[in-house]
Amino acid sequence: MSDVTSDYERIEKRTRIHGNIRNGVIYFFLCLWALIVLFPFYWMLLTSVKSYGSYSSEFVPKLFTLHPTLENYASAFSQVPLAGYFLNTAIFTVITTALMLFVTVLAAFAFSRLRFPGRDLIFAAFLALMMIPSELVVITNFVTVTQWGLRNTFLGLILPSVTSVFYIYLLKENFSQVPDELYYAAKVDGTSDFKYLWKVLLPICQPTVVTITILKIIECWNSFVWPRLITDKQDYFLVSVGIQEIRENGFGRENIPAMMAAVTVISLPLIVLFLIFRKKIMSGVARGGTKG
Repeated sequence: MSDVTSDYERIEKRTRIHGNIRNGVIYFFLCLWALIVLFPFYWMLLTSVKSYGSYSSEFVPKLFTLHPTLENYASAFSQVPLAGYFLNTAIFTVITTALMLFVTVLAAFAFSRLRFPGRDLIFAAFLALMMIPSELVVITNFVTVTQWGLRNTFLGLILPSVTSVFYIYLLKENFSQVPDELYYAAKVDGTSDFKYLWKVLLPICQPTVVTITILKIIECWNSFVWPRLITDKQDYFLVSVGIQEIRENGFGRENIPAMMAAVTVISLPLIVLFLIFRKKIMSGVARGGTKG
């Protein structure tokens, strides 16, 4: 009996050691990966608080500074119209996200709950659109918006971005998980489709709706190709286009610390937004991708 106990303890000890080694290796590579991912952000923030003279005098870049300064942030707002770029981006993001939510919610509800001829065929055609390269869509959108005379307008910026097949699919799958019995019971009580959608379906699927909203905000904030094509006046530049303009025609090529300060200011809202809602984003994506 003692031999069996001894063997069991030896096996348990060996298993525990192997588990600790495996966890140690996993944590090591996770920390290494986190360091690789986070270092560019640290370098951007560090450079933004270095004075131009200090940065220029460094033959070998230093990983810290003893004399941080905020003068680069003042330069970012005083030497270029960064505040105007922020306002344009906020207008574009709020209106585009609101319209996208309106279209996505109604389309997802129609494909998940309403019965009409050709519903599945139309939805399959929508999904097939996801296979078309985005570059081709940009070309057709550019030609259409130009012919309509909407270049250098907020309407021209917003219109091509108010629909997303992926978001419709994500929300439609989430709506489909809600039991049909709730819908039938609501109809027996005389509830309209719109009231059922507003009072029952949306509250149940709130995590996915929040996820779609946040992802769309990030998408709008980072949008570059379309705004760059459709606008050539500073009055309509978004922050992404504005940063490129600062780099090409502002202080970007000469004053790297001020450029990093501008990039930090632009990146900060998205970083904060993601950190606050990261759990809801992961929960919404998981729920939207789970069937049944």
